[in-house]
Amino acid sequence: MPASRAFAPVPASPGVPGRLGLLDVFGDDFVRTPHPWLDLLRASAPVHHDPGTGLWLVSRYRDVRRVLLDPDVFLPDNAQDAVTALPVAALRVLAKAGFQLPPALANNGTDSHPGLRGVIARFFAPRRVATALPVMEHIADELLQTARARLDADSACDLFSSFAQVLPCRVLMSLLGIEGIEPATLIRWSDAALELFWGRPTVRRQIELAGLVGEFHAWLSATVQSGTAAPDSLIGALARHRLPGGERLDPQTAISACFFVFIAGQSTTGQLIATVLRRALAEPGLWLRVAHEPGLAQGWTEEVLRREPPVTTWRRLTAQPVELGGVELPAEAPLLLALMGAGSDPEVFAEPERMCPRRPNARRHLAFGVGSHRCPGASLARAEAAVALRAAARVLPQVRLAVDDADPPMLGLLSFRAPLRVMVTAQ
Repeated sequence: MPASRAFAPVPASPGVPGRLGLLDVFGDDFVRTPHPWLDLLRASAPVHHDPGTGLWLVSRYRDVRRVLLDPDVFLPDNAQDAVTALPVAALRVLAKAGFQLPPALANNGTDSHPGLRGVIARFFAPRRVATALPVMEHIADELLQTARARLDADSACDLFSSFAQVLPCRVLMSLLGIEGIEPATLIRWSDAALELFWGRPTVRRQIELAGLVGEFHAWLSATVQSGTAAPDSLIGALARHRLPGGERLDPQTAISACFFVFIAGQSTTGQLIATVLRRALAEPGLWLRVAHEPGLAQGWTEEVLRREPPVTTWRRLTAQPVELGGVELPAEAPLLLALMGAGSDPEVFAEPERMCPRRPNARRHLAFGVGSHRCPGASLARAEAAVALRAAARVLPQVRLAVDDADPPMLGLLSFRAPLRVMVTAQ
């Protein structure tokens, strides 16, 4: 993955209230309470240059959607660049591990993208996800029985580490035919990659994370290049894939595709489940209804995706000078698309601050993107979150959020946000 691009300073957006000068997208104030900032951006500076990151923040629904639907003018090339420049010591650790990630999916604007995306999408198609529902439900029940035993023994249990994190990893391993590795190891590697490339870690932490990411890449490399993958597995399908010119997909691009499928398929889905559970437990009366009321778990999941998606932002790069939201942007201007902000745009969603699981247009949100780079795992993420919520409410009907855990630690990366703890106690 390339290091951060450097851009010349750009003046702050004209006419913006002084408070936006205090905005820090990595700061605790923004991470914990982002919506007042996003509301201010939409109302006062819908395309705003942030001097702290060098990014243009795009916060209105119509502007975000326009960018996502026009990948020729708004390139995906910077979607996975490291947010914080990697120091030489960290780069050496990655180089020693043979780390390479050529464009494959989210940052691929070449003619190889549609075919690669098609290979991935087949493994997460709605029909395949529907077939996998019994597997999801079985794994969920198994994990929740363990959580219930822990709750009985200790009077408290963290549903993030014991359930929300683990369920999507085990489901993904089942769907993709991955064996011979512990889920905890994949979770640790995936989380390290997110922090290294989307966080603001110290140099010392970057070096530590680079070691874990190097291990992840080395394992993927060995797995992809072993030639032992089952033909009906994702790795087997990538090995058979032909590029537009007829040549076989090179191993490094196959590794790159798997790298991000694993991150999106487990870490971000685990973050979604954690937010779904925590918000449901905090909503009066919902927990006792959601296990049995048809469609409620799906509707609640959709509202969380709209209002508090785990993927809060995504990046694009202008291919040429262009006007966006009344602002003239130069070529190669890096954009940060506020997917979370778009989901609360009052021009599209009435009373956006209210969680309405029966909202008629809930699925108009952009949490999974839109257009040619829309997340191919959207159906799987939705299904897992709804299964997780229904199962947790059924197996643990009498739990509530721990009273001393009202302010849990939060994941606050540039593009990823979620509670890192869902501590519950028995009522």
